[in-house]
Amino acid sequence: MIGSITIGLLALLSLSIPVGIVLFLLGFGVDAFFSPFPLIRGLGNLVWSTSNNATLIAIPFFVLLGEILVRSGVATRTYAALDRWVSWLPGGLIHANIATATLFSATSGSSVATAATVATVAMPQAEKLGYDPKLFSGAIAAGGTLGIMIPPSINLIVYGFLTQTSIPQLFLAGLIPGLALALGFIVITMILCMIRPALGGQRRVFPLAQMLRALLDLIPIILLFAVIVGTIYKGWATPTEAAAVGVAGALAIAAAFGGVNMRMMSEAMLGTIKITAMIMLVVIGASFLNFTLASAGLGRELQDFLTGLGLSPMGLIFVVVLIYIVLGFFIETLSLMVVTIPIIVPLVVAQGFDPIWFGILMIVLIEMALITPPVGLNLYVVQGARQSGTMTEVMLGAIPYALAMLAMAAALIAFPQIALYLPNALR
Repeated sequence: MIGSITIGLLALLSLSIPVGIVLFLLGFGVDAFFSPFPLIRGLGNLVWSTSNNATLIAIPFFVLLGEILVRSGVATRTYAALDRWVSWLPGGLIHANIATATLFSATSGSSVATAATVATVAMPQAEKLGYDPKLFSGAIAAGGTLGIMIPPSINLIVYGFLTQTSIPQLFLAGLIPGLALALGFIVITMILCMIRPALGGQRRVFPLAQMLRALLDLIPIILLFAVIVGTIYKGWATPTEAAAVGVAGALAIAAAFGGVNMRMMSEAMLGTIKITAMIMLVVIGASFLNFTLASAGLGRELQDFLTGLGLSPMGLIFVVVLIYIVLGFFIETLSLMVVTIPIIVPLVVAQGFDPIWFGILMIVLIEMALITPPVGLNLYVVQGARQSGTMTEVMLGAIPYALAMLAMAAALIAFPQIALYLPNALR
């Protein structure tokens, strides 16, 4: 049954059918051929119960927050400000790409939105200043992945919802690995550009007065992050309430910079509707598929298979990591999460592993999937913003950063406290 479902999933995805529809079709197929009784009669109740959850309301709020910041011009101001502070490093403006992605990851919660934001703002500068198109594009694609690790993360909200794990604890757990990855990307860029200076283009040093004035454009975003995350950690607000406060804060920042008008608001609302609808279709479709898979006994079959391998707990983790790396080549990241979590997480937790730690490990592997072909979404987002060159250039440029993510996954396995230190310290 596992083989049949995997082949069916890959076959449907290869037809370019939307992922949410693919999940429903697979659910219908499992129901028809493997389920002992018809489950489609309960589809309406399942769709309602899955979508009628207060935790999921945080998703459209965080999407809207990111849309407002992007469409009001705040992203452009932030990028220019970071350019003043980091372009003196070997690699120059590439560091501004990574730093901007890190900062927007701390507000938007979406990887694709972060990559699209930075790519739109940064790409016009690449050719003008003589940067290597491969490394420049790859850094943007990789930096965008931080959107699902650094809190507030939509993917962590979905993980917490599906596993009934504390979302504030997950946000805490993602902070150190997310910042460490951002720092790792910067270090890798510096090393590559010191070995081959032509990759880094022009290094620029700005007067101190300009750097200090640029802080005025950074302070509002930093304060917004502090308000959103701080209210959650202090227990003053749930993630949903904090997201609503974040939207109000984003509107205030946009208004202060003169970026609020009817056109901007209508575009932001339309973008939010499209992205939220896509996410919810995937979540609901995956819930239906997981329901049918559980009825058909796939979870028990997979558990028997892994148990039959006679693996140690650490051996199981390495097999799970390999599964996510392979599936990440072919399956869109949110879909990969919601399809596998109900099956994999219980097996991992039964071996004594912390579900919060595993959630962060999974997110690192999901980040890799965002920049590995043929389905790496961030690769397509960046290539779309380039409007020139080949997809191969973006793929090659992302390789060093994918290796950094693999190293982070190994570090999390070897030293779980990288993810668990903050949750345990503030629990």
